[in-house]
Amino acid sequence: MAAQSKSLTALAARKAEPREKPYKLAAGGGLYLEVMPTGAKYWRWKYRYGNKEKRIALGVFPEVSLMQAGQLRDEARAKLRGGIDPASQRKLEKLAVNLAAENTFAAIALEWLDTKSGEWMPEHTAKIRAWLEHHVFPWIGDKPIADLEAPEVLSMLRRLVKRGTLNTAGRIRETVSAIFRYAVATGRAKRDPAADLRDALPRADARNFAAITEPDCVAELLRAIDGYQGHPMTLAALRLSPLLFQRPGELRAMAWSEIDLQAAEWRIPPSRRKLRKAAKENPRTSPHIVPLATQAMAILRELQRLTGNGPLVFPGVRTRHRPMSENTVNAALRRLGYTTEQMTGHGFRHMASTRLNELGWNPDAIERQLSHRDRDSIRGTYNLAQYMDERRRMMQAWADYLDALKQGSNVVPIRKHAS
Repeated sequence: MAAQSKSLTALAARKAEPREKPYKLAAGGGLYLEVMPTGAKYWRWKYRYGNKEKRIALGVFPEVSLMQAGQLRDEARAKLRGGIDPASQRKLEKLAVNLAAENTFAAIALEWLDTKSGEWMPEHTAKIRAWLEHHVFPWIGDKPIADLEAPEVLSMLRRLVKRGTLNTAGRIRETVSAIFRYAVATGRAKRDPAADLRDALPRADARNFAAITEPDCVAELLRAIDGYQGHPMTLAALRLSPLLFQRPGELRAMAWSEIDLQAAEWRIPPSRRKLRKAAKENPRTSPHIVPLATQAMAILRELQRLTGNGPLVFPGVRTRHRPMSENTVNAALRRLGYTTEQMTGHGFRHMASTRLNELGWNPDAIERQLSHRDRDSIRGTYNLAQYMDERRRMMQAWADYLDALKQGSNVVPIRKHAS
C-alpha cells in the first residue's frame, strides 16, 4: 500500500476514490486514512510500543473528521508517553463494557432464579419472575450490578410503597438482597446494598396472609362456601380448602394418582412440595401424607365423576393436563364477599393452625400436618412416623368440628384423648 507524502487535508479525504487494493493517506504523526476497495475510509494510528510496531483504529470517516481523528491520536500519544499501550487499554475497556453488559442486575437475577428454581414449586418460581419483570427490571435491570448502590434500590422499592403494597415491597427487598448475595458469591459484586435497606421501608402488617380464625366467623364462612353458586369444581376446591389446609398450589395441582381412597390418604410427592431442595438432599424423603376425613372423601368421590377421567383433580378450563388457575379460590372468596384483607386461599392454613392449637392438639403434630419443614432431617423422619396416628385422629376431629360450627351446634373442644 503506497503512502502519500503530503499531509492529508479534509478536502483530500472526502475526494479520495477507492482503488483495487487498500491504500493509505498520511495525516501526520503516524495518523493515516486507509481507503478500502469498497469505498469505506478508516482512521488508524501507527505507533511503537515495546519495540513493536502497532496500530489502533480511531474511527470511520466522515463520522470522525480529520480534526477529531487528530485529537484522538494526541490522546493516545499522551497515554503512550505515560507508559500505557493504547491498544491494550482499549481491549481492557471493551472487555469491561462487555462484562458490565453480561453482569447487569437482570442477567444475574435470571441466573440466580435458574439456580433456585430446582428448589421451588413452579408457581413460586413464576411469581418471583413476575415480581422481577414488573417491579425491578424496568428500574435497575439494565444496570451493572456492581455499580448499584442502596439509594437506587430504595428508589425502586419506594414505588411499591407509594402504591400501598408494603408486604410486596418487603419481600422484593429480600429477593433483591438474595440476588446481590449471589453476585457477591460469584465474584460479580462486592457487597449487598439491599441489606442496608432493612429499616428504610415502612413496616408492613406482620400477617403474611389474611385469615379468619374466630369460631363464629369461621362458621359464617363455611356456610357462605356451601352457598357458592359458581362452577362445581370451584365449589369443591373451596370446601376442601379448610378440611385439608394444604398450600393452595398443592391443592389445585392435586392429581388422582396421589389419592388413595381405600387408605383415605392424599400423598403429596416431594417434587410438588414448597421446599424441594430437602428432597434432593435426601432421596429417601417421603411424600407428605394428608389423612382424608370422611367429609373430604365424600367431596373427592363427587369430584371423581367430574374429573376422574383425567390426571388432575382440578383441571383447568382449557386443558385437563394443566391445573386450574392459581386465582380460582381467591376469586371465589371475592365473589362470596370476602376481601383480600379478610380471607385468602392460604388463610385456611392459618385458620386451622390457630384453632387446632387453641383446641389443644399437639403442636408438633399440627406442624407436621402443615408440612412445615423440620430443619433436623433425622428428627423430621422420626416425627413423620411418630405423629401419623395422631394426625389421622386430628384430621377427622377437625372436619367434625367444622361441621358442628357450620350447623351452629354447641361445639365441644376437640382436644386429643390422652394416650
